Amino acid sequence: MPEGADTVVPSELVTLVGTSMRLSIRFPHQAIFAGDNRRKAGEDLMQGSVALAKGSRITPAAMGLIASLGIATACVFKRLRVAYFSTGDEILSLGEPLREGAIYDSNRYTMLGMLAKLGVEMIDLGVVPDDKDALEATFHKACSSADVVITSGGVSVGEADHTKAMMRKLGNVQFWRIAMRPGRPMAVGTLKRANGSKAVLFGLPGNPVAVMVTFLTLVRPALLQMMGVSQEEAKPLPMLQAKSAQAIRKKAGRTEYQRGIVSTNERGELVVQLTGNQGSGVLSSMVQANGLIVLSHAQGDVALGDIVNVMMFEGPL
Repeated sequence: MPEGADTVVPSELVTLVGTSMRLSIRFPHQAIFAGDNRRKAGEDLMQGSVALAKGSRITPAAMGLIASLGIATACVFKRLRVAYFSTGDEILSLGEPLREGAIYDSNRYTMLGMLAKLGVEMIDLGVVPDDKDALEATFHKACSSADVVITSGGVSVGEADHTKAMMRKLGNVQFWRIAMRPGRPMAVGTLKRANGSKAVLFGLPGNPVAVMVTFLTLVRPALLQMMGVSQEEAKPLPMLQAKSAQAIRKKAGRTEYQRGIVSTNERGELVVQLTGNQGSGVLSSMVQANGLIVLSHAQGDVALGDIVNVMMFEGPL
């Protein structure tokens, strides 16, 4: 700024008065106060302060901040490679003719979308039938090319549910079955590679809503930490409290995640209501929801007007 000046007047507030020989300016009274419209040195970042701490995600705003400092390159963690495949003789890829007893593979596309939001490198291995040899070959291919392997289906107790058995053959199962609904038949373990290293494996249930709930609550935070994101930023999605707009049945002894719609009532209070049918195969209710009502392990039935916790989705699912 010119010496002696301490304020900037926006040109759109200025009216020029006079002639070129004697020109003056006018602007509305009290439109400007002393010190307005200045940018002081260091008001964004003081010299010596941290711009981005290790473990910060490179968001659009962070990219702009890096560029504003004149930094052309920055050290980052390598993109996490995640392999995914669906399992089951009854699962059809898009384009195949529908047959009796079969369903189209929705899990593959919800997983594609959720992984894309995290910015990982995804390896799509399609649909694998309930065949031990085919499963073993696919697991070998997945763990040889990816840091993390995610599957859906095959971790329950049916005769054709081979995924968990294959996990034990090729690696180990750290735990199987969780006291939660939906998502109880979830397996977590590791797969051994030929060179002795390991890939992390998440065996998700087959039902579409269970796949999404287990991913959002358990897999997503784990992937973020593997990507190098700090523990603070890798926490589960934001939680808020809202009044229940209806009574909700709940069995003690498991954590339940029920699909809900949070809105504001006429008194400015946050309220939440169920999206309707809470079946694990009702994917349309996830489309309608903007969060998951989290009912804790020891909690029982919810009465109308009770305060409940809601895990809000991070943008449209």
